[in-house]
Amino acid sequence: MKVVLLENIKRIGSIGEVIDVKRGFARNFLIANNKALYASKENIKEVEKIKTELSKKDNEKKIEAKSIFEKINKKEFSVKKLSTENKELYGSVKPTEISKLINNLSKIDIKPSMIQPVKEIKSLGKFKIKISLHSEVDAEIFLNVETAETIQ
Repeated sequence: MKVVLLENIKRIGSIGEVIDVKRGFARNFLIANNKALYASKENIKEVEKIKTELSKKDNEKKIEAKSIFEKINKKEFSVKKLSTENKELYGSVKPTEISKLINNLSKIDIKPSMIQPVKEIKSLGKFKIKISLHSEVDAEIFLNVETAETIQ
């Protein structure tokens, strides 16, 4: 299915570009989140007309992402979780929990979908977590998972 993009999307394309993607991805993600339009002749002409305006909005988002990057990049956050004697967690640390932690400590609103842990966090220790703030701006934070109390 051909769509025309309304914003820059990492590993997919840039504003105004006509790309061919799978139907489900187009309908359920790109079009549903106002990131693209069906690639009809009218829509392509419309996007060409408002391309400069869309670029300005994208630059504003990029500037906002850079300011958030300055505030949280290389910061360390700590979370206490219940664990066993062999340092494994009961459950895991999920992106929603990480976003709430950042919001509580730094008053910065990070969506869980922006958080990309390298692997699922199921043990105690220090972990590097990548946060995608914009298609061109990625921040890294460190999450220190400590034990709240051990259960025998």
